Amino acid sequence: MKKTASVILLILGILISMIGLATLAGGAAASVVGSAQGDGYLTSGTARLAVGSHALTSPRLDAVGEGVPPRLPFDVGTLRLRATSADPGKEIFIGVAPQDDVERYLSGVHHSELLEVDSRPFRAEYRDIPGTGTPEPPAEQTFWSTSASGPGEQELTWDLAAGSWEIVIMNADGSLGVDAEVQAGFRSDLIMPAATGLLVGGAIALALGIPLLILGAVGLGRHARQHPRGPAAPPPGYGPPPGYGTQPGYAQGYGTQPGYAQGYGTQPGYAQGYGTQPGYTAGYGPSTGYGPPAGPAGAVPGTPVPGPLGAPGAPGAGAPLAPGAGAPGIPPVPHPGAADRADRAPYPARLFGDLDPALSRAMWLVKWFLAIPHFIVLVFLWFAFLVTTIVAGFAILFTGRYPRPLFDFNVGVLRWNWRVVFYAYAAAGTDRYPPFTLARTDYPADFEVDYPEKLSRGLVLVKWWLLSLPHLLIVAALSGATWTWETEADDLGTTYERATGPSLLGLLVLVAVVALLFTGRYQRPLFDFILGINRWIYRVLAYTALMRDEYPPFRLDQGPADVLPTVPEPPQPEQLRQEPPQQEPLRREPPAQEPPSTLP
Repeated sequence: MKKTASVILLILGILISMIGLATLAGGAAASVVGSAQGDGYLTSGTARLAVGSHALTSPRLDAVGEGVPPRLPFDVGTLRLRATSADPGKEIFIGVAPQDDVERYLSGVHHSELLEVDSRPFRAEYRDIPGTGTPEPPAEQTFWSTSASGPGEQELTWDLAAGSWEIVIMNADGSLGVDAEVQAGFRSDLIMPAATGLLVGGAIALALGIPLLILGAVGLGRHARQHPRGPAAPPPGYGPPPGYGTQPGYAQGYGTQPGYAQGYGTQPGYAQGYGTQPGYTAGYGPSTGYGPPAGPAGAVPGTPVPGPLGAPGAPGAGAPLAPGAGAPGIPPVPHPGAADRADRAPYPARLFGDLDPALSRAMWLVKWFLAIPHFIVLVFLWFAFLVTTIVAGFAILFTGRYPRPLFDFNVGVLRWNWRVVFYAYAAAGTDRYPPFTLARTDYPADFEVDYPEKLSRGLVLVKWWLLSLPHLLIVAALSGATWTWETEADDLGTTYERATGPSLLGLLVLVAVVALLFTGRYQRPLFDFILGINRWIYRVLAYTALMRDEYPPFRLDQGPADVLPTVPEPPQPEQLRQEPPQQEPLRREPPAQEPPSTLP
């Protein structure tokens, strides 16, 4: 399939699927509302409304619309209002009437219009309309469509009809100061039929849109795929620095990263080989003054110990030592176990980012604006990513394999997203505009995941939510920016407060770009730390998107490239049976003594 055709199919599939999903969600919500309604009403909480004027009116209520017969053969909806005066000595009036009649009745009268009501916390907003007139008692008027008046709780029901209407609450005698407890309810016979229609329409749209989306994603995934088998090599210029072993997925011979000194594995003050420190005997720990024990220096654990401890006839003579164990009185030589090697092994999802050495001081101020076209595209791509991940999950559940074209498409979406955020706000590490492609390019930011030949069918059910929960909490702490908490108030009851601020990642990037603005330099250690946080986030994304079964490591691998030191393997049995190298015994010269002095 040609790339252009794949793009068209993907766009059509995304648009139709989004419409279908929204319709399906509306139908589900309507079904819940209709089920909760039953034969009664959907009722709101009781709210206290108080104004100092003669009347309180609702905003204009267009119940059905113009041109519709006043009475329909079915129940469009029924509104129920209940009101109680806060002053037991006053009678309350509630009524519904055409808007024009209400405006004539209250013309020149001081009254208030309810504009907005917030529930958490409760807050009513009014518009005050001044006037000097005194209204006639409302119950004496004849234009009300329905009304109720009297002491205590008053209730009215009104069948919605075509036209513009207003609801009015007043004291029964029309006096100043309206203070009432009000509750509203609604029911309609159209809710369940509408819910059914929305559910059917949404299902049809999804049945059409999802296959188109999958076909487009498969075609684009095949075009984005550049490495048919095996782990992909990193972008040019990336790889393990000298002194590090070759990691899976990294071609031999990749050079040192820009800004990192040649050698990288050997630090100043440490001898080549890393194990021998200045002032310490080769092969032994850092306790000054302690040399190798009697016998061959640096003997491999598991070999016979010569000398007094391993002399013929001595207990245990010639017996090999257990791996990691030492002779009596000699500390054991540690060897990394399988758990240590697994914790330090490279993860098969690799993130790269190369810091531009010639960053503009102030371009970061407008990058977010320049990246708006990418943000729009990514909204649709992330929707497609969600759909293809669900489809891939079912494929893994039944076949144990992640469809390769969908895998390449989803990796391409993550790669596209990483390029954009690396450019715009998650690192601001380059001024080069991101390309509009899923495939790998020579862009200084890249993301790659090794394709798994086989995946667990059982893990697909739990790893995306239950197993990844610890990582999701950490990612939320690193990149979250909104907090909500519950508070108690004496007058309003339980309320919910929300605050928004910069995340840790956003704060680090802000510090880096502000320093860039004033110094012209992007701090390299800060950049490495930012890349480490992003690397953690994208490993978790790859795991929760079902791309790998390996659990993401709890470590912050800093730096532009995803490389780690090689962990040595423990000695093998054949190594333990090797004869120790023969060494000449140490010869110690007796200390020189001065001749005794001659007394005169």
